[in-house]
Amino acid sequence: MKAAKIRLYVEHPLGQGQTVPLSRDQAHYLFGVMRQGVGDAVLLFNGRDGEWRARVAEASKRGGLLEVDGQTAPQRDPPDLWLMFAPIKKARTDFIVEKAAEMGAARILPVQTDFTNAERIRQDRLQAHAVEAAEQCGGTYVPGVAELQKLDHVLSDWPQDRQLMFCDEALAGPASALADSTGRGKPWAILIGPEGGFSDQERARLRALPFAHAVSLGPRILRADTATVAAMTLWQQALGDWT
Repeated sequence: MKAAKIRLYVEHPLGQGQTVPLSRDQAHYLFGVMRQGVGDAVLLFNGRDGEWRARVAEASKRGGLLEVDGQTAPQRDPPDLWLMFAPIKKARTDFIVEKAAEMGAARILPVQTDFTNAERIRQDRLQAHAVEAAEQCGGTYVPGVAELQKLDHVLSDWPQDRQLMFCDEALAGPASALADSTGRGKPWAILIGPEGGFSDQERARLRALPFAHAVSLGPRILRADTATVAAMTLWQQALGDWT
């Protein structure tokens, strides 16, 4: 069998000898765009069963069939980390979702703050970006992207065992270190504010929460998409699966 060049996310169970039907979009991508054919190898993952090698058994413009013949990597789940952010311009919001998926977020939650410009999102489109990011980065897990919710509602229904890393632009200065390693292995969330920053009322509420930890991301106020990468890097190095 030829070496696999393509990874696909599928929703079907994966195991030795399993057959996996392709959707019309997947068939178009494999056979129309990537010029694959019968006998070619594809890597598959479904977010539960690890990564598996399969070969194309049937190919057509409207569908196809893959036959699974061996596992190539075990399931690798990310830490229990939520990435919460206020949606911004379309391309930058796409970037945030893609980088969150690549860097190990387990769940992505767009939130509406007092100064959020976007009043709606395309949840299905953002979920597709998360899938594409996982396909490209070699991950075996795809974070779910939630519908847009008001930050107040999310905080009012907050699970008390989950800690919150609140990236406060008002603290611009030396980058903050997260508390200590006692937070390792516990549920966490990162909150990134909108382009206009948090309102005074939001900042006061966040600072009063017992599970919230205000941190600085350095001496310059970062754009929201840059702040996402900086915050996830800070968290992963201190408490995540990078060390």
